[in-house]
Amino acid sequence: MNMNSYQLINQLVTLVAEFEEQKQNNVPLSIENFSGFLNAKLSGEQLENKVKDIRFGEQQPEVVAMAYQLDNNIARLFVYMSRYAKSYIKKALQKTNLATAEDFTCLALLLTHQSLSKTELINMSLLEKASGTEVVNRLLKNNLVHQWDDQNDKRGKRIGITNDGKTLLFEVFTDMNKVSSIITGKLSTSEKYTLQYLLQQLEDFHYDLYTNKSIGSKADLLSYEK
Repeated sequence: MNMNSYQLINQLVTLVAEFEEQKQNNVPLSIENFSGFLNAKLSGEQLENKVKDIRFGEQQPEVVAMAYQLDNNIARLFVYMSRYAKSYIKKALQKTNLATAEDFTCLALLLTHQSLSKTELINMSLLEKASGTEVVNRLLKNNLVHQWDDQNDKRGKRIGITNDGKTLLFEVFTDMNKVSSIITGKLSTSEKYTLQYLLQQLEDFHYDLYTNKSIGSKADLLSYEK
C-alpha cells in the first residue's frame, strides 16, 4: 500500500507507542531497541508459514501440530540451540582444565569480580546448588580459583580467581569467540541485533523470575500467570 509522508509518520508514532507499552521497565527508549522491536514485529508474519522441524515423522499429526504452536515451537528451538552451543563449547574446551560450559561461565564471572561468595557465584551462573558445588570443586582442584572463609558469614566461603585461572581464560577467549560466531550462524548484522533485542527481553523476564524464586515447584509453574 502506498502512503504519503504524513501517513508514514503517523504509523511510526503508533508503533513507537506500541513499543513503549510493551517494553520492559529497564529497556531504554532508543533507535537500537526500537529497530529490534520493529524488525521482530515485521518478521513475525513472514516466519509464521515457514516453520518445519525435519525431525518429526508422519505419526501422531495432532501431537506435531501441538509442537508447532508458537510458544511450543520457540521453546523447542531454545532447547536445540542450547544443545548445539554446549557441544561447540565442549569442543573448544578440549585439552584445557575446563570440563564444561558451566566451568567457563563461573570462571569468567569471577574474572570480573574481586571475589564472590560461593552462593553468589552459583546463583549468578544459574546453577543448582549440587551442580554448582561440583563446578567449584573442579575449579579448586585445578587451581583455577581459591576459596577462604567469608568474614560476613561464618558458614560461607568466598571464591576468587587465581593467576592460573586468569591465564587459562585469556587463552580460551579466542576459541570461545569462534564458538559465538558459529552459534549466530549466517544471520546478518541486522538480524543479530533483532535477535539480541528479543533475547534480552526474555533474559530480563526470566532473571526476575529466577532471582525472586517465583517458580519453585510444579504448582508454581502451573499457576503462574504473566
